[in-house]
Amino acid sequence: MQMPMTAFACVLLSLLITGCTRQTAPDHPVAAPSTAAHISPASSTPTQAFDYYLLNLSWSPEFCHSHPSDVQCARHSTFVLHGLWPENNNGSYPENCSTAPGPSDPSQYSDIYPDAGLLQHEWKTHGTCSGLAPDAFFQLARTAFHSVAIPETLANLNKQISLPPAKILSMFTEANSGIPAGSLAMTCGSNYLTAIEVCLDKSLHPVACSGVRSCRANSVRIPPPQ
Repeated sequence: MQMPMTAFACVLLSLLITGCTRQTAPDHPVAAPSTAAHISPASSTPTQAFDYYLLNLSWSPEFCHSHPSDVQCARHSTFVLHGLWPENNNGSYPENCSTAPGPSDPSQYSDIYPDAGLLQHEWKTHGTCSGLAPDAFFQLARTAFHSVAIPETLANLNKQISLPPAKILSMFTEANSGIPAGSLAMTCGSNYLTAIEVCLDKSLHPVACSGVRSCRANSVRIPPPQ
């Protein structure tokens, strides 16, 4: 069978350079290759060069609208932890940095990841690039998640509302005096709120978001938990 030209070109090119560009992960809008550094003797994963963490807090009611049987939806939550993602200032990010196994007891993180499948995905895709052992990574993710106060209006939402993105972000800065506006971003889809993102350094201090796109809708709808 004749090899398609695109595949042939990739094979030929791989003889000259390290290989063809990897595919984009579904979590992020942008991706680019990055180079792993040395193996740290204190961790179980490669020490990966990255600039900061992006803490993604997903608006659970929006996800549960299309995934009502998902385990997280039984909790009727507002914001839930999607992930703590190593990011670079230029908008690229490392991913799938090693095949190191995840935590030996995933159930100890059921408070932040009731879906064990999501926990394993987050470890494989993002945690392996942190340079941390599995338990250290998820303990850091838990600390980051609990460090962000949810604005009262959203924490106690009982009916759908619509707000401009700038207003939603300002509610977070008002509820979190230590998080400046420049450390926040928001994602949306079809004019619905999907997530709030917080840019943090490796010690979980807020830093300016670089290379992160934020929702540009004039107004977004925010459905309540069901």
